[in-house]
Amino acid sequence: MNFLSGPWQGLLNGLGWLVAQIYEVIPNFGITIIVLTIVIRLVLLPLGIKQVRSMQHMQIIQPKVKQLQQKYKANRQRQQEEIMKLYKEYGVNPFSGCWPVLLQFPILIAMYSVLRFPQHPIHIPQETRLYEAVTVQIPPLEVTEGMTPEEVQALVPTQSGPASGTSFLGMNLLCPAGLPWQPAPDTLGDEITVNGEKVRLEYPVDCASNALERVPYYAFALLMFGTTYFQQRQMQKASPPGAASQQQQALLKILPIMFGVFGIFFPAGLVVYWTTSNLWQIGQQYYMLRTRPSAETLASAADGKKGSEKRGLMSSMMERAEQERQRRGSSTGRPGSATRKPGGPKPGSGSGRGQPKKPGSGGDGGGDPKKRPKR
Repeated sequence: MNFLSGPWQGLLNGLGWLVAQIYEVIPNFGITIIVLTIVIRLVLLPLGIKQVRSMQHMQIIQPKVKQLQQKYKANRQRQQEEIMKLYKEYGVNPFSGCWPVLLQFPILIAMYSVLRFPQHPIHIPQETRLYEAVTVQIPPLEVTEGMTPEEVQALVPTQSGPASGTSFLGMNLLCPAGLPWQPAPDTLGDEITVNGEKVRLEYPVDCASNALERVPYYAFALLMFGTTYFQQRQMQKASPPGAASQQQQALLKILPIMFGVFGIFFPAGLVVYWTTSNLWQIGQQYYMLRTRPSAETLASAADGKKGSEKRGLMSSMMERAEQERQRRGSSTGRPGSATRKPGGPKPGSGSGRGQPKKPGSGGDGGGDPKKRPKR
């Protein structure tokens, strides 16, 4: 996977640059993360709309899907073919709703890599205000070749720097909440390798000195859990009945709990990001679910499409029938008209009625044989 490290590091550096640029305009780390979240959600907005619309269309055609499943329950292959035809007929892609969900996890990992401190290398550009606000609390270590672990440990400051540059609503966004029964976190740990030996470093950071100062951290962790649960329930209600398997339903229950636990151990800045993302998604889904297309609209569109195809087929058949009738009429001619057999006399050549016959020409037998002149 080394071939991915270059592009991945480039993505992290680009994301860190964007965070630093927003912080230059709005020197509040919490507001900066919220603005960055909105930018990311705007980029993902087309996929989010497509996801919700796909789920709505799936919900509308679900009765037809059940009819096909019942009709072809003895033939699973035919059942799948007919269901795919139904999806194609109504313009529904059952897999289009997966992409926004799948894209959230790489973005979450990238945000974690950028907002987690200490980190080596740091992804925030130097000579920026955010870099200064972070490194005043967690200074970068200048480790040279040949240094012992003890010498590296001596580079770590013994006192914490001011947390004003990364504070938001009573939280230092570099710090996690920690478990309630643990001592209040006052250090952030990091592990580096020195001469092939791993060294654990503890940076003194002003996170929380007592239980009261930890309340905002737990409040945001609880908000992260609640918004994740509500957003998942909202999506479940928008899904067609019976569309989610037992594994998917279990995932919908486990996912909020999992992120609630993450909210305790993740940096508070990442908790702010995920909570803001959930709130955006809830508002977006609420609006789209209120303005969703009705079953009549989708059905009429499908019927109109089928009707146009049927009208085109009937028009083609009628046109062919008319051409065939005209062809037969032209070959038969008008009623009462004479038809000439191949090799027969032409009209007006003396064989028709009203034409004088020459005596003795034979014709129809020459008349009465008794009146024929003797030779």
